[in-house]
Amino acid sequence: MKEIEIVLLPHESNDREILFDKAATALNIARNSLKDVQIHKRSIDARGKQVVFRLKVYVYTEEIPVPEIFTVSYPNVSNKKPVLIIGAGPAGLFAALRCIELGLKPIILERGKDVKQRRRDLAAIHKEGIINPESNYCFGEGGAGTYSDGKLYTRSNKRGDVQYVLKAFVAHGATEDILIDARPHIGTNKLPQIITSMRENILNSGGEIHFDTKVSEFLMSGNKMKGVKTALGNDFHAEAVILATGHSARDIYYILRKHNLHIEAKPFALGVRIEHPQLLIDQAQYHCEVRDPDLPPSYYSLVEQVESRGVFSFCMCPGGIIAPCATDFNEIVVNGWSPSKRNNPFANSGTVVQINLEDVPGSFEDPFRLLNFQAETEKKAFFAGGGALVAPAQRMVDFSNGKLSNDLPDNSYLPGTRSADLSMVLPDFVYSRLQKALPAFGKKMKGYFTNEAILVGVESRTSAPVRIPRDKESLQHPDAIGLFPCGEGSGYAGGIVSAAIDGMNCADAASRLLN
Repeated sequence: MKEIEIVLLPHESNDREILFDKAATALNIARNSLKDVQIHKRSIDARGKQVVFRLKVYVYTEEIPVPEIFTVSYPNVSNKKPVLIIGAGPAGLFAALRCIELGLKPIILERGKDVKQRRRDLAAIHKEGIINPESNYCFGEGGAGTYSDGKLYTRSNKRGDVQYVLKAFVAHGATEDILIDARPHIGTNKLPQIITSMRENILNSGGEIHFDTKVSEFLMSGNKMKGVKTALGNDFHAEAVILATGHSARDIYYILRKHNLHIEAKPFALGVRIEHPQLLIDQAQYHCEVRDPDLPPSYYSLVEQVESRGVFSFCMCPGGIIAPCATDFNEIVVNGWSPSKRNNPFANSGTVVQINLEDVPGSFEDPFRLLNFQAETEKKAFFAGGGALVAPAQRMVDFSNGKLSNDLPDNSYLPGTRSADLSMVLPDFVYSRLQKALPAFGKKMKGYFTNEAILVGVESRTSAPVRIPRDKESLQHPDAIGLFPCGEGSGYAGGIVSAAIDGMNCADAASRLLN
């Protein structure tokens, strides 16, 4: 087996015969001597005038590789030691699957509903502007990732086995493309079935999942975890509790504080979600009038230093939709997602400024300082929009010129947008840096700086504004034996894959404690 790089034009990208021909040419061998050519990694290179696919491939000339079969087989853990897992997002689900592999019984407590029941609450958000604080884009089976896209791009290789996570998704129904794409993506339309498959495997192996079950209190004996109490008054007992509640479960921080368990303020990023016509992004990135049908909708990544502070795009959604992701009344939070085909007419991306501890007035000893700052900004956005989850918005050039937009372009935000002065919503130091960064982005990417683009506020749940400390070796909270802070909500992950890896790491740590 030899590994080589092959370059294909867009119209060649799905032609196996051309792939074999180019592999044979690259190795200077006869075409009929090739047993197989397998793609290992695939990316798009749009740096030149001609956009190409760059492939890393394995070429087999002697042996025929045995195809990998992606299946899972878990033992029955009905009568094994229990591990409580608070939250059924990617950290919680992968923690549960790992517990089963380790011979432990996972008991997941999820405040929200299963993926099917969540759909009704999301429909109410879009059509009526009504929020269910326990079931929304952030809370429910699969967590925030289920209905916000399933981007699997990560830089978390040092934290654990990324391929293990990707293969687990494939085993539960994702396409094998995610194993080779440089920026793997599942799509909101496909994630619910995958999450359902994971749930079924957990239950079939003797694990438990309790929906509509919100944790209200910890059960402790001295400094040892003994379980939790729920809002309905039920007790669940275990000596290991994995806290995987996500970045929006603010109440969990107050429970920790109530039990005198240390928490601390953590920097996060704040800004807006920016949406362009996808055609404009394709033209800029692919150097074309109309995107080649063999190319996917294009993405971008932009960063600019403004007054010694980074302004950057993230969570870019080609062919996507801006989603209302508030978790409580009287707040506006926006995020973005794309279906698997990324075939919507708009492209959106979060564009944010880093918020540091010194940016927010108050005592450095106050762990809720940045959380309160985040919440206040979300409330300003709500009232600027006028209610019913209508979001305040501004055209891009108008925003940079400090001008209220006379009207707004068509956009994907279903509850609706309202022309507003975003300087009245965003903190001054965020607003001024965004004003300067956007024209600079336009110099880096032709066509980006345009009044055809809309800024929708606010993008505020980029990461948790609170960190729950843990010991680097045991992964336990320093004040509570058996409590494992985990994932985004605790400050140890930033996306589906890194959260999944952290969940597995915490399951490993729980196993060491219990065994």
